[in-house]
Amino acid sequence: MAWSSASVAAKVGLREVQPLVLYQWRFTVAACCILLLIYGLLRKRLPKGKEWGQLAFFGFINVTVSLGLFVLAIKEVAAGIGALQVGLNPLVISILTAIVAGRKIKVKEYVALLLGITGVAICVYPLLLDSYATVKGLLLLSLSILSYSSAAVYYSNTDWSLGKLSINGWQAFFGSLFLLPITYLTYEPSQNIYGMDFTSSVLWLGIPVSVLGVFLWLWLLSEDTVRASYFLFLCPPFGLFYAYFFLDEPFTAYTFVGLVIVMLALFIGKQKSQTKQS
Repeated sequence: MAWSSASVAAKVGLREVQPLVLYQWRFTVAACCILLLIYGLLRKRLPKGKEWGQLAFFGFINVTVSLGLFVLAIKEVAAGIGALQVGLNPLVISILTAIVAGRKIKVKEYVALLLGITGVAICVYPLLLDSYATVKGLLLLSLSILSYSSAAVYYSNTDWSLGKLSINGWQAFFGSLFLLPITYLTYEPSQNIYGMDFTSSVLWLGIPVSVLGVFLWLWLLSEDTVRASYFLFLCPPFGLFYAYFFLDEPFTAYTFVGLVIVMLALFIGKQKSQTKQS
């Protein structure tokens, strides 16, 4: 539910500032909040040795590349279509997991993935018909999906000795740091008005989404990458609901049918894991 609000919150912030400016502030706020918490209150240890490189690389692909591309894309497409980015990640994550980690995907998992993609496609069908997207925006979303899924596989295949909160804080810090030169070079003062839309967007994206949402996601990834990815199917329907109520984007019969199919995909995916555990 937290992650699904990211597209809508970004759309609100983009009314007043450039895309990279918005996400520069988002991850700067997130990094400051988390690092102050873990070192000011919780007194956790600093990263050491190769951990710095792991955190820097994870922050680069997960934040700078993936989410930098995402916010550039959301400028070109409707928030509902932006939510599609999260919904398509399970398919890519499963494929990359199979290639990189050598995990075999069962028939039930393929069925669940196919149903999930079908449901997501039905949800966004009216938005595509009404030209709520550009070719450039869809291309940027596709590249964002590939980068984000690669980051998820990298995280799940890395032997982390730091806690998840520390990983989240440092990946936000490095992601923001690597994004800064690009933000600076593309900055246009006349395109940025730091008003209430900007402030509310940054605070929401920085804390509920980047702090709470990412922490929960890293915890799920540590349990099982592919099983965790099934829950991403819930993001597009939630995102479409938010887009309808906050941005007046269309919610049609297609949205409802797509939601039902997505829930079926989630049920099949979870049914398999429950059977396996028993």
